[in-house]
Amino acid sequence: MTGTDVTAVDPIQKPTAVDVVVVGYGPVGMVAAALLGQAGHRVLVLERYPGLYNLPRAASFDDETMRTLARLGVAEKLLPKVRVQPTYEWRNGNGDLLIEQTFAENGRSGWAEWHMMYQPDLEEALDSVCRSMPEVQVRHSHTVVGLEQTEDGVTVIVEGSENREKVAARYVLGCDGGNSFVRTAIGANLHDYGFSEPWMVCDFRFRRPAEVPCALQLGDPLSPTSIISLGPAHHRFSFMLDSVDDFETERDPQRVWKRVASHLTPDDADLIRVATYTFRSLIADEWRRGRVLLAGDAAHQMPPFLGQGMCSGFRDAQNLAFKLDLVLRGFASDDILDTYQSEREPHVRAVTEKGIELGHLQTLRDPERAAERDRTLLARRAESAVPEPTRFPDLVDGLFTRGTGAGRGQLSVQGVVDDGTRRDRLDQVVGGGFHLLVDEKHLAALENRRLLDDLASVGVRVIVPGERHAQHVQAAVVQDVDGIYRAWLAELDCSAVVVRPDFYVYGTASGSDAVAGLATELLGAIHGNMTAQGTGTGV
Repeated sequence: MTGTDVTAVDPIQKPTAVDVVVVGYGPVGMVAAALLGQAGHRVLVLERYPGLYNLPRAASFDDETMRTLARLGVAEKLLPKVRVQPTYEWRNGNGDLLIEQTFAENGRSGWAEWHMMYQPDLEEALDSVCRSMPEVQVRHSHTVVGLEQTEDGVTVIVEGSENREKVAARYVLGCDGGNSFVRTAIGANLHDYGFSEPWMVCDFRFRRPAEVPCALQLGDPLSPTSIISLGPAHHRFSFMLDSVDDFETERDPQRVWKRVASHLTPDDADLIRVATYTFRSLIADEWRRGRVLLAGDAAHQMPPFLGQGMCSGFRDAQNLAFKLDLVLRGFASDDILDTYQSEREPHVRAVTEKGIELGHLQTLRDPERAAERDRTLLARRAESAVPEPTRFPDLVDGLFTRGTGAGRGQLSVQGVVDDGTRRDRLDQVVGGGFHLLVDEKHLAALENRRLLDDLASVGVRVIVPGERHAQHVQAAVVQDVDGIYRAWLAELDCSAVVVRPDFYVYGTASGSDAVAGLATELLGAIHGNMTAQGTGTGV
């Protein structure tokens, strides 16, 4: 598998050997590199641009993403730079409220459900994490021009500013965006949902406080418009164009200021960028070819109406990072990587299709159809004053218990716990990796079968949430401060829950024998679906 012809080139330098090459240093590539570096693996990031992009693209992220950022140690640093947004309004051209989405201040993942951000702030924080890790090396101005794959690894052909070189890697992650070289190199095709719209995006930096809608989709047939906060200091206005050809005329600053005059003046803000985007809905048919895998926009592109493009890429990175960690540490065969696309693609498709549905609602240009939409949505709103929450699907087919217990494949909850020395969200108190949350009265089932040693040997943390914290040699017995975990176990009607490193539920069990069976099955799954007997002699 090769890309650009590499026969008539300058002498190639001596190959560099790493565990993983990450192609692309946007947010998804940064998170993938940081998670793998955090696990102790040698990572080389290759980015064709000379520095960070330093311009906003994504505008928001959810509580699941903030949980990932907390794991990397940057959540608290970012909090003063983001805006927690409680509502998202969809209005028609007359200003009537058609849809109101609400977001909890404390969501399922233990953080606010919606954060508005200025992407350069996020990238700066993630860059600082990667730069702090000796295992992670970042090379800007390095373009990947070829991939050569064998059963044992991948040779990456790289063009730098002065020479061409080879890098030997065990695996390659293509996080190189919508125009992905890596996707082309593995021969993956794109499925196009047919949603393709030209928009003009105008970004502003405030000079003084101004009253501007923070999260508004305006479904005006004359000019569909999006107004979105980019955190406390920046704001974005996006306007649907009739054609990409209109951009050259409409991008004129005087025309832009005329468009936003009812909300902003040059005394209020500086216009810092005007760009054109075509919102697309594309999903690659193949996310893995041998030792090369795709993530983020390289694997899928979705319209922005749910604010889930970057979030979906972070989910990809989390999913890949923990499975690659198992493979690179020798715990599992790389067959486990086959579960990546089977888990993530249906989730991505569901989110994409919901985004397309909302996009079609907002961008109706025919006045009669728009009026029909308004009548339908206003009637629906009159029938139910409580806004319907947006819920994303569970994961179904992949690295999960063979049973069908309640909660399997769901995003896990996160609450505050206290271990006697620290009171914080669970991830910050006990760390990452697999978590086995078990009711205290069933802990003995794991001890009696000598499973606790086996679980610890593969990095599974056993956590006992209860009324108070206590000392235990092989388990973290913590106080469930707000009763989040007691309520969750009761809701699932189970005695134990296994949570994967990407925050999704591997499986649940009820009763001591089933808890021991769940632990044994998890050990087998970590070892590539081999049977683990739980004899205390290793697995």
